[in-house]
Amino acid sequence: MTDHQPQPAPAAGLFRHPVWVAVFALTAAVVWGWAYPLIKLGFQEFGITPEMTGSKMLFAGIRFCLSGLILLGVARAARRPLAVRRPTDWLFVLLYSLLNTTLHYAFFYFGLSHSEGARAAILNSLGVFTVVLLACVFFKSDRLTSRKVTGCAVGFLGLLALNLGGKESGQFTWLGDGMIILNALCSAFASLLTRSLSRRVDVFTGTGYSLALGGALLVLPGLALHGSLPRVTPYGLLLLLLLIGISTIGFALYNKLISCNPVGKVAIYNSLIPVVGAVSSCLCLGEAFHWKYVVAGALATAGIYLINKEKGKG
Repeated sequence: MTDHQPQPAPAAGLFRHPVWVAVFALTAAVVWGWAYPLIKLGFQEFGITPEMTGSKMLFAGIRFCLSGLILLGVARAARRPLAVRRPTDWLFVLLYSLLNTTLHYAFFYFGLSHSEGARAAILNSLGVFTVVLLACVFFKSDRLTSRKVTGCAVGFLGLLALNLGGKESGQFTWLGDGMIILNALCSAFASLLTRSLSRRVDVFTGTGYSLALGGALLVLPGLALHGSLPRVTPYGLLLLLLLIGISTIGFALYNKLISCNPVGKVAIYNSLIPVVGAVSSCLCLGEAFHWKYVVAGALATAGIYLINKEKGKG
């Protein structure tokens, strides 16, 4: 993977301006953080229990497929190019869809249904530090420095802090924490592929394709596993609409920023996701806020501060 800068496009300057980068990246992080409690509330309202694997895949697939179709509809209305430049690029779009949507959210939904929302939100920050380090390997614009290494090391200590304490504060489980970690890794590698996606198709259109295709690839096995939405209510539909909006806004902003800026510079804002996710889960779901969340959050914040303190290095 090489670090070719994409060709300047209309409004690209807006997405490179430091103030707007911060505004758009913060917006994406905040809306994504609220997905944690909304998904769990959605499961409850639709009557989807932890063992209903097919129903969880169907729920996620409907959300992302509709989000992708909305983005494609907006792209068409805005007269953005919908064509993929070469037939072979469809293979890349499919790979991106699998990582960015299908596998990413299959792991996420499975893990979240077996873990507290606040815990999952903090553990998911693993992906933030993974992106920062991997971007230094693949992109020349993301240089590896001692401050970045130190910041990531401190951040990883925060993840280790999640497994301190007794059984009453929660222990590592493969169905819960293990799935969230796999979700974070899929997200990290998808972030690295976003730059390449923007060289094959308009990034806004590519985001729509990835969500629509990835969502469809969740719906099909969900139906094959006899998945269903046992109970459909107006409140449940409202929650689903909110989750569709979160995906549409979050991915559209984040992927555009990634295509215009050093990956690490944008990805590091996702450190706010676990903070928002933990607070919103405690407020909406009545989950206990364990002492180790404070330790993990403080260490993660310290690591992010060290990385963000670098000037002009992304």
